[in-house]
Parts: sequence; C-alpha cells; structure tokens
Amino acid sequence: MMYAPILATLGYVLSGDGLSVLMVHRNARPQDHAYGKYNGLGGKMEPGEDLAACMVREIREEAGIEVTSLRLRGTLSWPGFGDRREGWFGFVFLVEGWEGTPMASNPEGDLHWISIARLLAGELPMWEGDRLWLPMVFDSDPRPFHGVEPYDGLTVVQDGWAFSRM
Repeated sequence: MMYAPILATLGYVLSGDGLSVLMVHRNARPQDHAYGKYNGLGGKMEPGEDLAACMVREIREEAGIEVTSLRLRGTLSWPGFGDRREGWFGFVFLVEGWEGTPMASNPEGDLHWISIARLLAGELPMWEGDRLWLPMVFDSDPRPFHGVEPYDGLTVVQDGWAFSRM
C-alpha cells in the first residue's frame, strides 16, 4: 500500500516572556472531531507552498499575527488518523518571534495564552497523543525530534508510537 500522507504544519506561538503559548480551544463547531480540545495552530500545506510559508500563512489566518522567527522542532507521522483514517505527516514549529495582536478567536474556536507549565502538566483537554511529544517542543535539546504516532481513527494506538532525535 502506498503511503501518500496529507502534509501539514503545527505551530506553537510563544509569548514575549517565553512562558506561555497561544492555543486554540476548538469550541466553535460541535461537529468538529477535535471539538473541546486545545491545539496549536496550523493546517494543510497548499500546492506549491514550502513548509515555512505554510506555517506563516496558517498563523496569519488563525491568529492574525505575522511570524518573524520560527524553528522546526520536529516531524510526526500520524498514519490512520481521522474519520477516514488517512495518513498525515506534520512539521512541528516553535514560533519564537511575531508581530501584531492575536485575534480573540477564529472559525475553529477561541484563542488563549496557556502557560507551558500548565500545558505540559496535562491540565487541558488535548489529543491524547500530543502529551507524548509536546515536552520535546519546549525542551532545550536543539535536535529536532521525529516520530510516528499511529491512530485508529481518533484514538492513538497505545504501544505503536516511537520517537527519536537526530
């Protein structure tokens, strides 16, 4: 079977003091498969778009701010994800510089500044699998992480995931 994943970016926008991150609380559409969850900002790449351009566009569309500095923190393969069990491949960024004032909400939900400590403590409803790799987004190891996190629809496959750093 050929693996032709949907390519996407996922970004975590740091506050000026570096202690909080801008998250979307996906509470706008009850039919959304991520309804009620907190997530970073991002989405699918468009034809002819490179990774950085995709991340910059997605942050502009979802938060109304302009990215001035970002750093690739890792890559993730999500085979079997979603209602149609598609393959997704995500590029995870830390947005360290930006200009403007973030919007209060977007079509997916409300935007909130969440302390990184609270996020990593698991106090928010999120995708279960995000808890496996989110610490690597914010740690001091300069090497990007790479991983596979299989899903069975909307549920992460326990014991099926693996992560490494290079």
